[in-house]
Amino acid sequence: MRNFTIYLILFFFLIVSKVIGQETFESRARAIAVKIEKITKEEKEALKQEVEAVNVQLSEGKITQETADKRKKELAEARAVIIEEKVTLAQNELNDLVQQKVDGKIKEDSTRTFTFKWKHREKGKDSIRGEKRTTSQFVFAMGLNNTMADGKLQDSNYSFMGSHFYEWGINYNSRLLSNNNLLHAVYGVSLMYNNIRPTDNRSFVVNGDQTNLVINATNLDESRFRNVYIAVPLHLEFDFSKPVVKDGKTYFKTHKSFRFGIGGYAGINVKTKQILKFEDEDLKYKTTIKGDYNVNNFIYGLSSYIGYKDISLYVKYDLNPLFQDNIIKENNISLGLRLDLN
Repeated sequence: MRNFTIYLILFFFLIVSKVIGQETFESRARAIAVKIEKITKEEKEALKQEVEAVNVQLSEGKITQETADKRKKELAEARAVIIEEKVTLAQNELNDLVQQKVDGKIKEDSTRTFTFKWKHREKGKDSIRGEKRTTSQFVFAMGLNNTMADGKLQDSNYSFMGSHFYEWGINYNSRLLSNNNLLHAVYGVSLMYNNIRPTDNRSFVVNGDQTNLVINATNLDESRFRNVYIAVPLHLEFDFSKPVVKDGKTYFKTHKSFRFGIGGYAGINVKTKQILKFEDEDLKYKTTIKGDYNVNNFIYGLSSYIGYKDISLYVKYDLNPLFQDNIIKENNISLGLRLDLN
């Protein structure tokens, strides 16, 4: 809950900084966003090279197809762990940045100085990037997470306000029409965290091919079930930003007005774990249990967002169930805020 609150504060100050022109906080947040983008790119490239090495061994007959698939999955899981660890460090920087803002340690003088430099850079950006059909963006999203079964939200099984999702990603935004700014293809790669918190002192227990919610014998302070995915999203975006005419030349900018996107995503599960916290005889315990829990190895679903400039309301829904063979089919659903930084 503490991290969730911190990120809400971060969103708040990002919006405020845009409204009142104090961009020092935003510039530092963007710097951290660039760092996370770099981490994802580097690890993705490293994974690509490792997978290519496995493919070479397979083509040379040194390993079987089954062994190759197993190694690829292990490599993807290992890289996901590295990304998670490095991104966590960046998260800590965000937390420190928010605390500095709250404590008033970000000085106004430095804010005014940066405002001039930022506006000067933006001027150069207009002339250099104005005609580019494709630009890159860092995406961060967060909000509430739950499941749907038979068309009903399972908020009685999982805490409504206590279950959250987080998403970090790199997107490419390609204008589809040469002389019109309305239609864009938005695509990339994302790291998704889906968390649900069972209610009524329950936790997940595997029974054969079934994964059931069972009342715990110990009084739990926290029960959390987390799934981590690497996914590829694809959206058709409608951007109502008006073109800018300068010196007789037309520039098509993005994220300067209202916009909405509709599309979907597909990905693989790279980690599933259950976190249980409880107290016993004044001692506090935290147990982390990793396993597959009969969770689907792949996800695919629909997603959409609508917003103004960089901020939008975001919803995504898995079309395949969370658990492979459970009698009751539960599909993950998420609703929250999305930030797209050019």
